[in-house]
Amino acid sequence: GEVFVNMEDDIILACLKVIAKFDREHLSGEDALGAIADLRGIVLAEIEPISEDIDLMIDSLQTSLMGGIAACECYVEGDFDPKPKMKDIIKSAIDAEAADDVQIAMGYVAQIGAAVIGGKKIPKKALEDIPYGFVAEWLDGIESIAAAMVGADSYKKDDD
Repeated sequence: GEVFVNMEDDIILACLKVIAKFDREHLSGEDALGAIADLRGIVLAEIEPISEDIDLMIDSLQTSLMGGIAACECYVEGDFDPKPKMKDIIKSAIDAEAADDVQIAMGYVAQIGAAVIGGKKIPKKALEDIPYGFVAEWLDGIESIAAAMVGADSYKKDDD
């Protein structure tokens, strides 16, 4: 399982590197969205079955990354409230998923993640009692973004 955590961290760092270049105006919004779309295409590509356990882990990893990637896209597009009431948006995402409106739920999760990229924190209490499902998995991707941003900031440096 640790290899999957490392993979998720690496992919999130790659996305944050694109965001850092966008923030420094080294990439236009269009180019940043293109780079994120390229990453999405690679990491969300369908994988040939390997074994039941590995397939489940890959599916979980990809689902989690959907939240992180959508957050990066939302951030670049600027389509989010930089100071949202996180608990309310999380509840809206859960309600949308319960109503089988996963696109709306993803939109809420993307807004949460974009705010996190912008420096907002998700209160621990807001993450309690989230039912297992897409929203919970997508929020794992957002938590990966938050964790990466707290750690080393080498992703902010230009090295290509």
